[in-house]
Amino acid sequence: MCGEAEFAALVEGMVADEAPRLFAIVQEYRRRVDARIAAWGIAFADHAEVVAQGVQCRVGAPEDAVRLFTPDHRIGARVVWCNPDAATPRTGRDDAG
Repeated sequence: MCGEAEFAALVEGMVADEAPRLFAIVQEYRRRVDARIAAWGIAFADHAEVVAQGVQCRVGAPEDAVRLFTPDHRIGARVVWCNPDAATPRTGRDDAG
């Protein structure tokens, strides 16, 4: 057995090692004319779960969901991995509460 602090550190490492990755399926209209987030997904080691407006699906890999969001030749889709460091800085009022 180990102490509480050591055990907490082991569990924290386990969670960090096994954490799924967040991604979006982004649809692009023509060539960079416009874009929108069509779906959000969570990638696990062996599959991905994708959620769009009222729809959920399981795919083998995030890239497998792209074809589901490419309805015609004018709209392309791609996986964009979530990068919290790329978030737009908030300015002005405090939205936290």
